[in-house]
Amino acid sequence: MDKDITFEQALARLNEIADILVKNEVSLDESIKLYAEGVELFRFCNTKLEQAELTIKTIDRIEDREAEG
Repeated sequence: MDKDITFEQALARLNEIADILVKNEVSLDESIKLYAEGVELFRFCNTKLEQAELTIKTIDRIEDREAEG
């Protein structure tokens, strides 16, 4: 997977892979390759979302402290 890929690009490719696999128009070997790529993309997207959630929580805590102080 390209290390410079954005979340949006990864999600689009993941959707593309899902569409290909649902249509069942590729060989078993290609399906396995696509599945593996999809798992990698899913993990990438999940990690990005977890990082975003932590960032938002951190910002909220800073804002709460500033509001109190």
